[in-house]
Amino acid sequence: MPGQSHKEPHRRATSTPRSLKQATSELRWALSLAAPESPAFMRHLLGNAHDKVDITTSSEHVAAFTEHAIVLLNGNAHQTRELLGGKGYNINAMRRHQLAVPPAFCITTEVGVRYLAAPTPTMEAIWNDVLDQMRWLEAETSRTFGWGPRPLLVSIRSGAVQSMPGMMDTILNLGINDPVEQALAAASPSPIPQTFARDTRLRFIRTYRRIVDPLNPPPANTYDQLRAAIESIFSSWNSPRAVAYRTHYGLDDQSGTAVIVQAMVFGNQGAYSGAGTLFSRNPITRESKLFGEWLPGGQGDDVVSGLVEVQPITSLRDEQPTVYDELVDTAGRLERLGSDVQEIEFTTEDSKLWLLQTRVAERSAQVAVRLALQLWQEGLIDDAEALRRVTPVHVETVLLPVLQPENHLSATLLAKGTPTCPGVISGKAYTEVDEALDAAESAEQVILVRDHTRPDDVLGMLASQGVVTEVGGAASHAAVVSRELSRVAVVGCGQGTAVSLAGKQITVDGDKGEVRQGNLTLSAWSENETPELRELADIARRISPLRVHMTEDHTRLDDSSDTAVRLAINTGHADVVSATPLIVMMTTLRLQDSKDSSAKS
Repeated sequence: MPGQSHKEPHRRATSTPRSLKQATSELRWALSLAAPESPAFMRHLLGNAHDKVDITTSSEHVAAFTEHAIVLLNGNAHQTRELLGGKGYNINAMRRHQLAVPPAFCITTEVGVRYLAAPTPTMEAIWNDVLDQMRWLEAETSRTFGWGPRPLLVSIRSGAVQSMPGMMDTILNLGINDPVEQALAAASPSPIPQTFARDTRLRFIRTYRRIVDPLNPPPANTYDQLRAAIESIFSSWNSPRAVAYRTHYGLDDQSGTAVIVQAMVFGNQGAYSGAGTLFSRNPITRESKLFGEWLPGGQGDDVVSGLVEVQPITSLRDEQPTVYDELVDTAGRLERLGSDVQEIEFTTEDSKLWLLQTRVAERSAQVAVRLALQLWQEGLIDDAEALRRVTPVHVETVLLPVLQPENHLSATLLAKGTPTCPGVISGKAYTEVDEALDAAESAEQVILVRDHTRPDDVLGMLASQGVVTEVGGAASHAAVVSRELSRVAVVGCGQGTAVSLAGKQITVDGDKGEVRQGNLTLSAWSENETPELRELADIARRISPLRVHMTEDHTRLDDSSDTAVRLAINTGHADVVSATPLIVMMTTLRLQDSKDSSAKS
């Protein structure tokens, strides 16, 4: 179903874990050696002993693929998420349910893994299949790749099994050169067709130079562009930010990424075109309302970058009510199909709605708890699934100390913006990633303050406890990644914020969207004092083999570790006492799930 890719319960988000420090040091050293695409860089990242793919060029790497190397995402694909990646799997599901998705095909994760081991032989082995599927795209769109009169342009996107927002690369508008630019202008219904075609080409050139080849312009041959872009996306699996992200969360380094090749639709074409991101429920405030951002005349990269001023999704309702109503209906449908809150990337082209992708929406710990209860109350998920949607890290984060009103009002307000990940955190403001990393390695509490965050800033975001930016909205890179990492975040605080905050001790309030001077005193809460955690604990007691209480006359459990929980169960205890009842019961249920899975296999 669309978007079913929940984070594993064991993925713990700590402030500066030892593994992150090791990875940070390693990656910074690697970056000083060479550019990401160079062989030296790849050898360093892939040649380590700890479970990286072995770089060889033996014939075993170009043996026959176990399944189709390339899969049409036409709604009929039967392959698993592990082979198609999350993006490809969800595109296929949307097509199966007859939603308006631009035609696409998937080069599978199996190819991605083999590419990292033997790039040239792997590309040679699949290239004829790529050409066949490009002809399929041409037939589906009634366009031609590389020439007119109606040229086909494509996007090249990564598609890992586990979503890694902002960590890997995307290339839009590929397939344009001098004659294609002219044909695109001639075929466009835009009132300013030459401007549209030139804008599209310049966007592609900028992206190609940034991601594929910083030294040379894109080749004139559009198939050379395509091949280079596919290879670049496969290689981005081992970009420093992607490796750091997987290290932080303990994700599999060997699963690789798929590559999605999808026909372009153009939000930059005219007055009734645009791009946006829609959440089927608010991932920031816990409200069960649609939430999102919309940019008339833009493309998806503009929305995510945070560099362009976007509009609330309600402005789409005012400008194109029919499109808005269709989008609302689609969001509800995708949420029901996925049984979870969806983040939907969409484009409108001349008042036609197109869905580019959907995935489970990233959310803060506070919102994860609220949404699990909402979906449970609405009957979309059962007791066990409600508890799977909340991790011990979520509970610990919800219980972090909060700012009391009297302390809040007495401190000087330094900046105000859009709250995008709730919580309150104090620390020293750093505006450079390297400085933030050094401070974090010295056990300093770090707040990363940037004009806007870039994908490569993820190392600094991992090392920090809070994030502040000058520009950006709720769907920007800074906002989405902060929610994923459970970092308190305020974005869009205005030009000059970074300079004014640099070096200061500050407190970031991710609930109110404020930055105040000093390290302010915070007050802690317990599970019993938090109504939503109390409600989840009541659900857990109904299904957990081990019922856990905060007080009562039962054996006390000293910690919530797997060992302690197993010991309590094995010695016949049905009720115990703990300072963290919900976390202990969640551990119990996870161990039970693991035992049941082992028994089935």
